[in-house]
Amino acid sequence: MSETTLNNLLEYLYGTLTPSNKRWVGEHLIKYADYEEQPVKPYTMEEINAMLDQAEHDFAAGLGIPDEEVWRKYDEELKMEETLQLEMA
Repeated sequence: MSETTLNNLLEYLYGTLTPSNKRWVGEHLIKYADYEEQPVKPYTMEEINAMLDQAEHDFAAGLGIPDEEVWRKYDEELKMEETLQLEMA
């Protein structure tokens, strides 16, 4: 993004956000930038296999959530959000 575009964005935010909103946006931008700059740790095959073994063990012990249940809850959340948006409109 060009410096001019960034300056225009800053000017817009200066004029529209409250001081607490400015702090909130700034803190979140810094956290996100820090996250993006952190290198991704590569896993060894042993670590990957250990994670898969643990996941299989957890699922066999009934600690997992079946795929159908996850999608059912997701669909319910989407319907609730749509309902709220329609009520607010």
